[in-house]
Amino acid sequence: MKKTRPLPRLALWAALGLVLATAALWAGVWALNVRGESPIPADAAPFVATPQQVERGAYLARAGNCATCHTARGGAAYAGGRGLETPFGTVFSSNLTPDDATGLGRWSAAHFWRAMHHGRSMDGRLLYPAFPYTDYTLVTREDSDALFAYLRSLPPVAQARPAHALRFPYDTQAALAVWRALYFEPGRFEAAADRPADWNRGAYLVRGLGHCSACHTQRNALGASELGLQLDGGLIPVQNWYAPSLLSADEAGVAEWSTQEVVDLLKTGRSARGSAMGPMAEVVAFSTQHLNEADLRAMAVYLQSLPQQDARRTRAAAAADGATAASPVSRGGKLYEEHCAQCHGAAGEGAAGLYPPLAGNRAVTMDSAANLVRIVHGGGYLPATAGNPRPFGMPPFAHVLDEADTAAVVSYVRGAWGNDAAPVTPLEVLRLRPGALR
Repeated sequence: MKKTRPLPRLALWAALGLVLATAALWAGVWALNVRGESPIPADAAPFVATPQQVERGAYLARAGNCATCHTARGGAAYAGGRGLETPFGTVFSSNLTPDDATGLGRWSAAHFWRAMHHGRSMDGRLLYPAFPYTDYTLVTREDSDALFAYLRSLPPVAQARPAHALRFPYDTQAALAVWRALYFEPGRFEAAADRPADWNRGAYLVRGLGHCSACHTQRNALGASELGLQLDGGLIPVQNWYAPSLLSADEAGVAEWSTQEVVDLLKTGRSARGSAMGPMAEVVAFSTQHLNEADLRAMAVYLQSLPQQDARRTRAAAAADGATAASPVSRGGKLYEEHCAQCHGAAGEGAAGLYPPLAGNRAVTMDSAANLVRIVHGGGYLPATAGNPRPFGMPPFAHVLDEADTAAVVSYVRGAWGNDAAPVTPLEVLRLRPGALR
């Protein structure tokens, strides 16, 4: 019988070293995931909310647009269960009502603060950043407690959260821990001493509860916001709406607007300089229209102060480069005349207060044509608000125009009447369909 040779001592030491290195690496990753956390006492005094906290929390919940994600279509408010599609699968929102078994009934204010500030649940699980704790980490403990007070005042709803439907390895806590170690660090809002109070208030709302960067910042292949490009615009994954840059006059920068024009947009969904459609219409309808005048003005002051990038190029420069206007006898021009001119005008001039002009409209000429394609296919609808209760909308044309027709009419609009944006191909239109991954 042949004897087996013992494993060489060197191989044993190598294996032991590998185990120790892996353990040390994981310990480092976990340490980064719990940095800054304070232990939560098991015998903490019961949370007793004041009426003022509950009222304040209701206001803050609207500022954070919490109900939109935490309410399933046709379901009870804040009971969770809404599926949030991501490139990695579907994440389902949790139940925020005070039900003991399926909601926040057994949570303490400290547990809720840990979720907001550190992105960890009551049982210690790491939370997926579809819940934007990467922004909410800036929310103060006082505001977190007020939110918790309001949520505890809601009627309890027994509704368990459906299991997330994420692909491997994104469905593992280990992968999430590595992601957080790379891309998340708990923060704290620090008021700028050289800025007025309204600017600081606006910065707190935009960067914290408003979580504007969740949409208005480009994301990398792992779904993390590009830290150096905050509010510089980005395509919203799966939805394929483009949240335009707030740092560019070519897109959604408001540095040249009046403060009142910005307030009007956030309050009513429209202003003399633009209107809200797509996901932003939802934000206005369920969040910003409910904010008080002081907070809306504070947000406007902050947004107007953001550094602006240089304009893409002037129309004169485009003409000098040899750019040519779209022809009205082209396929796109004929489609425009047939389907669009009745409302938007033969020269793209629109109708004041009713239909937006397309000539010189930066929503038409920005580099990304995603929103224009989405509006042509699915229609364009402003939010119904107290200040604009019966807004005009644009009907969808997906049943009339195929990808080639859509590309033709969108390209025509982007190149007619002095507009100088690049044309769009049928393949680009196909890729911008909702649910398509780019």
